[in-house]
Amino acid sequence: MSRIEGVLKSLKEQGRKALIPYITAGDPEPGQTVSLMHTLVDAGSDIIELGVPFSDPMADGPVIQLACERALVHGTSLRQVIGMVKEFRKTNTTTPVVLMGYLNPMEAMGYEAFADAAADAGVDGILTVDLPPEEAEDVAPLFSARNMDPIFLLAPTTTDERIKAISEHSSGYVYYVSIKGVTGSATINVDEVAKKVAHVHELTALPVGVGFGIRDAETAAAVGKVSDGVIVGSVLVDTIARHQTDPEALAKALTDLLHPMREALDSLAS
Repeated sequence: MSRIEGVLKSLKEQGRKALIPYITAGDPEPGQTVSLMHTLVDAGSDIIELGVPFSDPMADGPVIQLACERALVHGTSLRQVIGMVKEFRKTNTTTPVVLMGYLNPMEAMGYEAFADAAADAGVDGILTVDLPPEEAEDVAPLFSARNMDPIFLLAPTTTDERIKAISEHSSGYVYYVSIKGVTGSATINVDEVAKKVAHVHELTALPVGVGFGIRDAETAAAVGKVSDGVIVGSVLVDTIARHQTDPEALAKALTDLLHPMREALDSLAS
């Protein structure tokens, strides 16, 4: 059992939902990333999605695109991101970390070299936005063999046949994109998400995390009612941008955002 599977299984047994924040590694500068990861945990996060900065993040809106630019200005590389996870693991061996990014940096590093380095650092899952399962047959097994979960995206337009196919290639959880657009681009329609996620649950035994559009405790609770976890990204990354010159204020602002979400999700516990 992977660390992700263990955490999600434990939460389910408690009747609780996962809080999964996303931040971009190297933003606002590389030296702050590990500290921010610990801040996320202290605020009640169960799993961390750590974005690998990329020059052309096609699935992301302007907020995360700018975060990638800030990280890349400092020369943040894939190897450095892996090093950040290794540093985080010196004091936290329980919180799963998912690397989320795009295929090019992994391909440039070499898939097997990347898989070895990520596993050695303590990475638990890999979500590659532009790697569909049909093209992952030579890549995903490298992750699974090292006890790292390959995680894939589902969209509102994903067909039943494709949901089943994606689930067969996935482990840990599947990531349901709640809107038809890029990150941070629209207001979530909870009723539509509830119907779709309920249907996804009929087609896969994997936990379903919902991302895109989670902005506050209210939306976190609404989505938490119908999913196994909520994934929070753009609102956190925007907060980092607004407080990038003041680490203390930044840590407080992130905590002030996440803690009410944690409380809202825990209020759903059965």
